[in-house]
This record gives sequence, C-alpha cells and structure tokens, in this order.
Amino acid sequence: MILIGMFDSPFVRRVAVSMDVLGMPFEHRDWSVGRDFDRIRAYSPLGRVPVLVLDEGEALTESAVILDYLDEVAGPQRALLPAHGAARRQAQRLMGFATGAVEKALHQVMERVFRPADKRHAPWVERCNAQMRGALAVLEQACVEAGEREWLVGDAMSQADITLACCTTYARDAVPHDLADTPALAARVARYEALPVFAKRYVPFFAPTT
Repeated sequence: MILIGMFDSPFVRRVAVSMDVLGMPFEHRDWSVGRDFDRIRAYSPLGRVPVLVLDEGEALTESAVILDYLDEVAGPQRALLPAHGAARRQAQRLMGFATGAVEKALHQVMERVFRPADKRHAPWVERCNAQMRGALAVLEQACVEAGEREWLVGDAMSQADITLACCTTYARDAVPHDLADTPALAARVARYEALPVFAKRYVPFFAPTT
C-alpha cells in the first residue's frame, strides 16, 4: 500500500501510526498539498491528504474512511476502534473533539499563512481559537478522569489515543497553542509522543505554500 501526504498533517500521521500499530507496511510518498497539489489530485480530486492507495490500485481518501478500512482488514480482535457499546461511543466522542480541535487550529493557520496581516478577520480567528480551546478542554477532562490509566479507552491503545496525540500535537505546533491550561492532556500526549511508534512518524510542522 502507498500512503500519500506529509506527517505534519495529523490526519496523515494518525493513519501512519495506526498502520504501524497494526503491523501493516506501506510505501510513503511525502507529498505536500501545496507543491504537489496536482500529483495528489490524480488520486484525490479534492487534492486532500491522506490518500491510501491499495495494492490493487484503489485509492481511499479521508482519514476516517482509511481508518475504517484498516480496522476491517485487521479484524475485530485487533481493530483500533472498539466494535460496539460504551467503549466505542467514548472513543468516537474523544476522536470527534480531537479532530474538531484540529479543524479550528487549521483555520487559524490558514489565516496566518495565506492572508496578509491587514486582511485577517480577528473575530473569526478568535472564534476559531475559542472553539479549539473548548475542544481541548473536553480532552483535558477525559485525561483527568483517566488518571494513571495507560490508555483512554479499555486496556490497549485505541484510535482515541492515537487521534488525541496526533491532533493535540498539531494544535500545539501549528497554531502554536500553549498546553499549559490543559496539564493532564499535555502530560498524556507527551507520554504517547515518547513512544517509538509515535516518534517514528513525527515531523515538525511545515506551513503549506501555494
């Protein structure tokens, strides 16, 4: 399989980390949505990453779709998202807030990178920042409630852990956002990021260019 996209994208990175956890090898094409836009559009008409090209040539787009496919291949005993019940709902809730925080972080980054300072709409940026901080506060509470438990949901690493780490690290690096107000979240993310499976797929944030 071929994974397209840069690892500074939390969506690309969470796919890569998931594939490593599941023991699924892949070829990586380190393509940027800026400089490699046309090459990416050959696989994804939206020009978005990640793209996972399967061995038979089919291209899957959107990280949630790709992660669902990986879990299907892995089977119910190894899938990273719990199959049913309260554990599944809890994991999906945390994943929703983590990816929501990234969405609002990305809006702030786009304003900074692509708009001249005199064209930026401060109320919009402030609104996005407040939404991001609200989502991170939910994740902070989840980490407080988890306490010293190794993982957020269940007894093994789940997609909730992977998505939380990748998304929080992106918000910290790209906005950049100080995690001082969310110490439990910061500590858990630091612990996850120290694991080889996360460190292997970390790269510093690289602002896209047109």
